[in-house]
Amino acid sequence: MKYKCLGVLALLIAPAFAPAASREIQELQRDVGLLQEQVKSLQMSQNEKLAALSVLVQQALDASNKANTSVAVIQNGFQQNLRDQENKVVTPVVGLATRMDQMSMDFRTLQGAVSDLTSMIGKLQAQLTDLNNAVKVLQTPPAPPPPAAGTGLGPNAAADTPTQSATDLYESAGRDRQSGKLDLALKEYSDYLRWYGNTDYAPNAQYYIGWIHYSQMDYDQALKDFDLVLEKYEDNNKVPDSLYYKGMCLVKLGRRTQGADEFREFLKRFPNHDLARQACSQLTGMGYNCAARSAATPAKRKKS
Repeated sequence: MKYKCLGVLALLIAPAFAPAASREIQELQRDVGLLQEQVKSLQMSQNEKLAALSVLVQQALDASNKANTSVAVIQNGFQQNLRDQENKVVTPVVGLATRMDQMSMDFRTLQGAVSDLTSMIGKLQAQLTDLNNAVKVLQTPPAPPPPAAGTGLGPNAAADTPTQSATDLYESAGRDRQSGKLDLALKEYSDYLRWYGNTDYAPNAQYYIGWIHYSQMDYDQALKDFDLVLEKYEDNNKVPDSLYYKGMCLVKLGRRTQGADEFREFLKRFPNHDLARQACSQLTGMGYNCAARSAATPAKRKKS
């Protein structure tokens, strides 16, 4: 009986709740439908944006490819210009350098030929002098008989007649000088100047006479000898050496101020000579300033 009452009560209450549940389901279905519409709209918007982004990316790729092509074209043009410039500039410069080297070699060859020609002319002149002396000897009348004793004439009446050729006498003097036979070399150089004083090697002979006197510490006589070279043979290649040793003679004689003047004159006239460094050392050793320029190309000595 009790359960029957509960069942009747439930049946009476159930219709009252049914309309409320139906409204909630409908609202829920409406909300779900709105959400689905929003999702569709969002998906469509996303698809549109992705499509636009794809278009932009493709455009960027196309622009990049065009830029790469332009850069390649510019690079090729630049390289071509470089090659053209190399053909127009570098090749002529290389050819000019080669030509300059060839001209330098030709000039050195010409210098050697001129030096050989000068030496040959000197030898020819010495041979001509020897020939002239031989002719003079042939033209000289026979010597008179030796004078009687007590007449006062000595055996040196024919001392001025050459007994050797110019070449042989000069070379003999050079060998004796180099071997240390200074007195014999001094006599030979003096004979050379007496017999062959007008040849090309006369200045050398005069210089070596001064050099021998300087080696024997006869500085007064050496000073006179070197002065003679400077005064009589002012354009000879022994002028620098004579000027230097003149200064050395003055220093050895205690005339240091005059010696310094000679060294300054030497450095002024022959700054590139191979004795310039020694002249500069002499000046600095005496407490003077040396204004010599550095010798880039030492002067070559000729005709020893």
